[in-house]
Amino acid sequence: MMSAIERRTILKTAIAAGAVAAVPGAASANAKPLAGKSALITGCSSGFGYLAALHLAREGAKVIATMRGLPRKEADALKAEAAKEKLDLHIVEIDVTSDDQVAKGVTEAERIAGGPIDILINNAGVGYAGPIELQDMAATKLIFDTNVYGPHRMARAVLPGMRKAKRGLIFNISSQLGRVITPSSGHYSPTKFALEAMSEAMAYELVPHNIEVCVIQPGGYPTKVWVNRNELASELKARLTADEAAAYPALVDRMGKEDGTRRTADPMDIPRAIAEIAAMPAGTRPLRRAVHPGPKPQEAINRVSAETQMAMLGNSPVGPWVKAVLD
Repeated sequence: MMSAIERRTILKTAIAAGAVAAVPGAASANAKPLAGKSALITGCSSGFGYLAALHLAREGAKVIATMRGLPRKEADALKAEAAKEKLDLHIVEIDVTSDDQVAKGVTEAERIAGGPIDILINNAGVGYAGPIELQDMAATKLIFDTNVYGPHRMARAVLPGMRKAKRGLIFNISSQLGRVITPSSGHYSPTKFALEAMSEAMAYELVPHNIEVCVIQPGGYPTKVWVNRNELASELKARLTADEAAAYPALVDRMGKEDGTRRTADPMDIPRAIAEIAAMPAGTRPLRRAVHPGPKPQEAINRVSAETQMAMLGNSPVGPWVKAVLD
């Protein structure tokens, strides 16, 4: 029987030769590219998650859109929009910081899907602002619990089914700031750096199971993330002592005042990139995709990182896994 690594090698060779249509599993030009696939998406109350839920459903996927705190008006709006277009879209409550909700929510999602989830999109995330020293433990625990442990919980919940099915695709939504660092963004970069590392390790480890991991690295987009970030930063700012605030006056003054609405990039760039990659034949998908119409400074780091990983591990016992992901 052909191994997952051998399958990936053959498929990548076929893609490079322009023989996409001849690759087994390639989508028909006349069919919706994600027809027959199930997609579980976290953080669908707004932004990339909300848009991705609708876009992937329009592309033919059975979408299970999740958000916390149901019932809520955002869920009603998403249901209404999906109903107008007769989309196969379902809403399930999941707070990614809750072990219990993740377990129950994924079980329900698999029931709706009629089996293992095909595509998991870990989109839920939060941001803070302010110097690292001023991130108290309440802020630190929340952002790591959401941005790192949340995707880990979700992956652990869907992977047994994916492994049994011998197929699957996990998207982790990172950021440019998962590779480059700006001051006064709190633990946002630290959590996204952790998500990047976790994603790459999983990508290697899941090669024998024919499951792929793709990291999406957006630049800045005008989504509600800025509103939420300002709310959290303002709450943190109110908890600072006078001495803490005086230590970084300029940075503290900006906390809770960021305006992301002036950004003009189209947030639909992210759902389109996800759908495009999801429609690619298994074994040919990239480990990382930088997405933004403007500068993508992380791409240089992505290249150096891949070269370093290959140089260090390419000829090691795990070399076939690394090559299957990075070649």
